[in-house]
Amino acid sequence: MGRRTDWAGLVTARATVTVTFALIGLAGCAARDTHPVVSSKVLPSPVVSRNDEVLDPRLLEAAAGEEDGKPYRVGPGDTLLVAVYNHPELAIATYAGTMGAAASPSGRTTGLYVDNDGTLQFPLIGTVQVAGKTTEELRAFLEQQLARYVKEPKVTIQVIFNGSIRYYLLGQFSAPGLKFADRPMRLLEALALGESIVLDHASLAGAYVVRNGRRLPVNFRRLLREGDMRQNIRLRGGDTIFVPDNASEQAYVFGGAAGSNARGGAVPFINGHLDLLQALAQAGIGFRERAQGKLSEVRVIRSEADRGQFFVIDVDKILRGDAGSFSLAPGDIVFVPETAVTSWNEALQQILPTLQTISGVLNPFVQIKYLSQ
Repeated sequence: MGRRTDWAGLVTARATVTVTFALIGLAGCAARDTHPVVSSKVLPSPVVSRNDEVLDPRLLEAAAGEEDGKPYRVGPGDTLLVAVYNHPELAIATYAGTMGAAASPSGRTTGLYVDNDGTLQFPLIGTVQVAGKTTEELRAFLEQQLARYVKEPKVTIQVIFNGSIRYYLLGQFSAPGLKFADRPMRLLEALALGESIVLDHASLAGAYVVRNGRRLPVNFRRLLREGDMRQNIRLRGGDTIFVPDNASEQAYVFGGAAGSNARGGAVPFINGHLDLLQALAQAGIGFRERAQGKLSEVRVIRSEADRGQFFVIDVDKILRGDAGSFSLAPGDIVFVPETAVTSWNEALQQILPTLQTISGVLNPFVQIKYLSQ
């Protein structure tokens, strides 16, 4: 018989060698993992300076509307029910006709509509100016006028439809449009008339209230996100509440040397993001020549309602890779001075004429602070 092969020992030996080489390989990998190949460096901020400013709180108080509990004053669009005690022939419904009277669900006339000029026609007296009067003032006036025709007249007045209290809700509401209210409201109550705000598409930073053609310094983000009830101002009839779409958010770039971007322009945000270099490039201000402007002293005005921030940004550092990027916020105003400026006042004097041309789209802080004179 030939030599017997010890197969069990051979298998054991091979397995031992295999495991040994596997352990050596793992040890090598572990050794390599302890020495990272890629290193990261945190770049410093390009912000040279930053100043914060808040408008006088009295400006927001002045925009708060009438005080709570003030008597209601009749206005155009209201419907009144007027009666004279013991004189049914003088009831206003009798003379309302079908043109000016409001109709009840039963079809009967129930009062008289106050015309756009704030007047109505009253029996015996004729045209009566009622807009701006409280019901008590109007009652006393009618009794005084009727005393020439009726002995000791007793007049009662009821406002049965408050057509003069109307708000315009525009933009990202579930139910936008013209809304009527039965009493003067605060901002949160009026927002509820639009059912809800579509927050996924709404720009709260760009939302505003317009009264008599001017934006009020109300911060919707602090009101709705942070519960700051100081922003819950009392509204007045005719106020417009606008909540824009966040897809329309923009920054505004001006300045540079003559021929680079003399007129300035609006730069849109892309998917909610825009950094300073992107904005300058899109506005046509190049980076290759010093003639494009003083890039080491770029000014950025950031504002929201009654607050403003003023930045000086060294764009040259960003271009050299010595500083990180600077993200813009919706409504930011970017100004590239043609030459070095010594102060913010000097920079503002240069940019003010341009701001005047776009005043209608600027945040209330800038409008009130610089354009209200």
